[in-house]
Amino acid sequence: MATPPARRRPDALTLEVVDLIGSVVARYHDEYEEAAAAHALTGAQAKLLSLLSLEPLPMRKLANKLRCEPSNVTGIVDRLESRGLAERRPDPADRRVKLAAATPEGRRVARELRESLSFAREPLAALSEEQRLALRDLLQRMVDA
Repeated sequence: MATPPARRRPDALTLEVVDLIGSVVARYHDEYEEAAAAHALTGAQAKLLSLLSLEPLPMRKLANKLRCEPSNVTGIVDRLESRGLAERRPDPADRRVKLAAATPEGRRVARELRESLSFAREPLAALSEEQRLALRDLLQRMVDA
């Protein structure tokens, strides 16, 4: 049986980049929670609504995307549904499956949430288009790896 290669310790630059990414993520989460609260939503409700504004999804897939139990997703969808922001509907491909979908009002709220997240707008505006494209491409490479 082959032994796995020894893990090298990350270099100082890698550690610095990881710390910077962590800072950006923390700022994003803080601002996202504030934006959600401004719409009387929890962060989980806002995230689920954001996902549903892109496309209707089965409850199990939502649970996978949110990394939680399907029963938790049911409660979140229930609360969004009671506010008229989401609805359940049968999946046209398999009527045994229920899809959760954003209502027109839910899509409007999700759009307002996205538009209110300004933490990155100003720093990104200070970058040239070429720099923003490079940053986008590098982040995409990291996501795809």
